[in-house]
Amino acid sequence: MSEILFYLGALMIVIGGICDLFGALGLLKFPNFYVRLHAATVGTIGGAVVPLFGVGFLALGADFLPHKYAIAGASFVTGIIVLLAAPAGAHALAYAAHKARIVKWQPKVDHLAEVREK
Repeated sequence: MSEILFYLGALMIVIGGICDLFGALGLLKFPNFYVRLHAATVGTIGGAVVPLFGVGFLALGADFLPHKYAIAGASFVTGIIVLLAAPAGAHALAYAAHKARIVKWQPKVDHLAEVREK
């Protein structure tokens, strides 16, 4: 069982690195602020949360670590905190940029403007 957890953790760390790479490419290539913000959030969730869970599984599978439960618990708790905070922060940034009209864009439908007009 410990071997499975060890290899699963290592695989999740590699997947996190790939998500970070895709998030960085999205930040460079996507056309506007809102889509780039989406790429940043994908990079944060996939590139931080998945490897943190992977470190937790890797620690649980490593019999040679003296404090493996503390390392795994800290990794899981930190991953859950990032999982809850990253989307909320991205939403707050997007809402503030839209409300302040800092970013120029031409939407087809703008539900926030419709609410503002009422």
